[in-house]
Amino acid sequence: MIVSEERESTTAGREIRTIFVSDVHLGCMHSRAEEFLAFLKAHKPESLYLVGDLIDGWKLRKKWRWPESYNAILDRVEELSASGTEVFYTPGNHDNFLRDFGKRFGFVTLSDEFVHITADGRRFLIIHGDQFDKFETGAQWLSVLGSFAYDILLTANTLFNRVFRRKGQAKFALSSAIKSRVKQLMRFISDFEQKLASHARKRLCEGIICGHIHAPNILDIDGINYCNTGDWVEHCTALIEYSDGALEIVYFDQNIAPVKKPTVKTRTADQGVRPQVEVEMSGLLSRFWKRCHPLRLIRR
Repeated sequence: MIVSEERESTTAGREIRTIFVSDVHLGCMHSRAEEFLAFLKAHKPESLYLVGDLIDGWKLRKKWRWPESYNAILDRVEELSASGTEVFYTPGNHDNFLRDFGKRFGFVTLSDEFVHITADGRRFLIIHGDQFDKFETGAQWLSVLGSFAYDILLTANTLFNRVFRRKGQAKFALSSAIKSRVKQLMRFISDFEQKLASHARKRLCEGIICGHIHAPNILDIDGINYCNTGDWVEHCTALIEYSDGALEIVYFDQNIAPVKKPTVKTRTADQGVRPQVEVEMSGLLSRFWKRCHPLRLIRR
């Protein structure tokens, strides 16, 4: 059910201590809610960190969309809490309305930042990351425009995959492919990673765990362990901490190709920005590329 791209044999059978997930975007038509619910039902960690944008308030304000699967997700989180799982929530830019609820919201502990101590004693700062997005903080209208463009890409991706499935081909992650090809986007991602690593260092942490940019990855940036949990719109990923403190990105849905999933790699501050993924685009896609429960508060 949950498989990392290069899972080591030593990983199998180890107990999961902590789960970090972000960017589920409940309320968005592209949210992979059913997969996320199945993922939650499969595990009972000691701690669950919801690292922002679980709920897409931007979409819900425009059009209320709340299927029963969303309630089932919230019920499962509450069920985990009742059975002993500690639930922590750091809001993001799409669910920033939760920042007004203080430190406790029912069974959930809320904060813009948390410090998590791994089983092997390392300090990790937990933050969504939108605070370090220069568009989100300096020109939010560009962020909204980018969100609109992202939705168009995801819709186009759905149409492409319908064609691919008819031809017997695997799913294609269009947005991930474009991210890997466009230098400006790669530069933005690299700048984001550097800022988060620097922030973790200022907080006297050995690592940082974030979301926001929908780019699952584990990097060493000048001695800081940068981890991005990914998302549940394109990638269906989570960051897992095992009982020995080891961290790993896991993928719920392996039926996505040909974009290679990120692996652990090292990046220094003065290292040039290089595409992290090499993508072969063929056929129609190549031609296209060249041409180109208290949630009622959201409805106010």
